[in-house]
Amino acid sequence: MSGLVLAVDIGGTKIAAGLVDRTGRLVRHATRPTAAPVFDAVHAAIDAVRPGSVLAVGLSSAGPVDGPAGTVSPINIPTWRGFPLRSRLAEVLPGVPIALAGDGLCMAAGEHWLGAGQGSDSMLGMVVSTGVGGGLVLDGRPFGGRTGNAAHVGHVVAEPAGGDPCTCGGRGCVETVASGPNLVRWARRQGWTSDRSASAAELAAAASGGDAIALAAFRRGGRAVGMAVVATATVCDLDLVVIGGGVAQAGEVLFGPVRETVAEHAGLSYLADLRVEPAKLGTRAGLFGAAALAFRTL
Repeated sequence: MSGLVLAVDIGGTKIAAGLVDRTGRLVRHATRPTAAPVFDAVHAAIDAVRPGSVLAVGLSSAGPVDGPAGTVSPINIPTWRGFPLRSRLAEVLPGVPIALAGDGLCMAAGEHWLGAGQGSDSMLGMVVSTGVGGGLVLDGRPFGGRTGNAAHVGHVVAEPAGGDPCTCGGRGCVETVASGPNLVRWARRQGWTSDRSASAAELAAAASGGDAIALAAFRRGGRAVGMAVVATATVCDLDLVVIGGGVAQAGEVLFGPVRETVAEHAGLSYLADLRVEPAKLGTRAGLFGAAALAFRTL
């Protein structure tokens, strides 16, 4: 059991913890629901994998994060505002190096290490789910920026005129168009009829079956994602974009419009080889990314 790191992935609905070796093998794994008090749930998930002696810890958290301060303020965990996550965990595992990053960066780092991003020099990992987020790997290394929030691509503006209000305080962000709940909300406004609790997965099934409104919702959402892809790739000179998350499970009804938009707008010569691919690691991408960042502290 020597040579392991502890990886922890904290989200709005669940907390995952795992022990990972240098080859990316998940030796132990446990999940707990995200319930108040949230740090107690984090502690319970860690206890469940019996970490013992680990080389380092990697923490993936929903954001925003403040990397230098070691604090997190997840939008989907309202009881945590400026929560000192790194120092609290240091009390549980004293003397162990701790790497803290946002869940978008960890998803990108995980896919770069073990998933669809292997071999890429400069890539964007993008999560399209209940929200829309992302993370960058530049020159082969995870890049968090000044505070750790680089590539928060869900808040690139996709509809500057008449866009819906966003939780960030802006309007017309990609998240207001392409996130699962907003895809469903827009479809209903156009007359799509479904059960009140219908999900993006049901909308995707309807689109795959040829429903005109569902297809229009995914075309609109895919175009917004594609515009964020082009903007980020243009600024950061990327060779690859990997897209995961629940909405990405819709497959071609999302990826088709994304790739069409990229082909239409990525006209600069250095973007000629830009690829858009589905993620491979599923819900464990953040956990593996946290492990990758932990190994980088050594």
